[in-house]
Amino acid sequence: MGRKKQLPVLRGVTITDIGSEGNAIAKVDEMVLFVPGMIPGDVVDVRVTKKKKRYMEGVVLDVVTPSPGRAKPACMHFGVCGGCRWQHLPYEKQLFYKAKQVTDNLTRIGHITIGQVDPILGSEKIYGYRNKLEFTFSERRWMTREEINAGDFTRQPAGHSGGPSSGSQTAPGPVAGNQAATASSSENKSAPGPTPGPASWDPAAPGPLPGPSSGSQASPGPTPGPALGFHIPGIFDKVLDINECLLMPEPADSIRNEVRRYALEKRLPFYDFREHRGFLRNMIVRKSSTGEVMVVLVTTDAFPAERDRLLQFLTERFPEITSLYSIINTKRNDSIADLLPVHVAGRMYITEVMDGLRFRVGPKSFYQTNSGQAVRLYGIVREFAQLTGNENVYDLYTGTGTIACYLASQAAGVTGIEYIEEAVADARVNAAENGISNAFFIAGDIKDTLTDDLFRKRGKPDVIITDPPRAGMHTDVVTAMLRSDAERIVYVSCNPATQARDIEILSAAYDVVRIAPVDMFPHTFHVENVALLVRRTKAG
Repeated sequence: MGRKKQLPVLRGVTITDIGSEGNAIAKVDEMVLFVPGMIPGDVVDVRVTKKKKRYMEGVVLDVVTPSPGRAKPACMHFGVCGGCRWQHLPYEKQLFYKAKQVTDNLTRIGHITIGQVDPILGSEKIYGYRNKLEFTFSERRWMTREEINAGDFTRQPAGHSGGPSSGSQTAPGPVAGNQAATASSSENKSAPGPTPGPASWDPAAPGPLPGPSSGSQASPGPTPGPALGFHIPGIFDKVLDINECLLMPEPADSIRNEVRRYALEKRLPFYDFREHRGFLRNMIVRKSSTGEVMVVLVTTDAFPAERDRLLQFLTERFPEITSLYSIINTKRNDSIADLLPVHVAGRMYITEVMDGLRFRVGPKSFYQTNSGQAVRLYGIVREFAQLTGNENVYDLYTGTGTIACYLASQAAGVTGIEYIEEAVADARVNAAENGISNAFFIAGDIKDTLTDDLFRKRGKPDVIITDPPRAGMHTDVVTAMLRSDAERIVYVSCNPATQARDIEILSAAYDVVRIAPVDMFPHTFHVENVALLVRRTKAG
């Protein structure tokens, strides 16, 4: 067997641009080089990990000279957590590259001629803007390079893997091995001490980066203890233990840190993604614009008594939780779309308010993650729709009916289609509670529902609003939209690449007359885009 070809290390590479998925771009010998985590102006040493005819991919070994345009990240986990990859990029520059990503995708992938391009709409809040976070329990904690070098394997209490401790009480108490730990903030007094590494990294100083790209996990050696936090990007079984997340306001941090402390004290098994066993799997925390809090605890079917005690602990420790649910997941994947939420305590839902409308949000409901920015996004949708009160509107991927209800007062009627039945039930309630009688909702797979038969029953649409998931629309949906002869399509997308792919098909009959990028997710490379498509006049 031939020896695998050794890929080179490139020295003194200057980053010049940022491309799709937030990857930094450089040019080396007329070849494009993609590397994660850098910004224009950085001079770096890069190990090439993949080499093709026209491009290379690599990881940064060392920041030789940081860009003078770098900002100091606010989060202690930056550089390891994969959530806020752009905290070191000033916000005005984030907006510039997001807007560029939108136009690049539409013109290069979709080969689309764009009429008017609106300036990108930045978020009024760049921290504390999220209304939902999902945390993952893992038996295997991702360890930072500093922890490995220090031999810090202390997070796992003795006997942890043996299951719940016998005779455990529900009252709070110190965690074995963490008695001397200090809180990461005044609001997280019960949290374990800060994770070493990211907080001490100065992005303005040269040197190697922390995190997954700069080193591997210790091997051989002691097994690192469990974690409650976020998945390390690209590594399915490793989770970074999170002490604080600046993207969501309290009590999200306090709830997560208290649940971790309780679980470690009681020796509750965290889920093992390799062996597919354990007890604690996920926890979802929502906080609405009205201040209501929902917690959804996802576990396996092991230790039902311990699950009940943990849920009871949550209700007693956090009286601000207004809705509490439990979900049993015995599958190998983390999706809860096909699972039954069991109501434990409080109300059955939490309430979001938008422009005088009230919306119920349940444990599986989709609602725009940035509540404040959602109002501004939907305002653009309404402007693009150009409703006069006489239009028949179809709202695809309607979720809990937010857009449908938002537009109903200016339309003759709105038909919303959504594949999650619970969300459709919420949409119907939302319409009723807001006194909306001209909105009709259908539960079903959109590619099987948006058919000629529906056009006969509900009438062909004058305007279609579509807000699909990141994967975009099924080709059957796109072709059905072409058959609908709708005068206008307003396409809301959280993925400009799949939006460009779909619009390229729609361009057979429609022109893109205006787009409006919207930043819903500061400090990430994600961007929302609203596109207005107008049907071309048929010849003859």
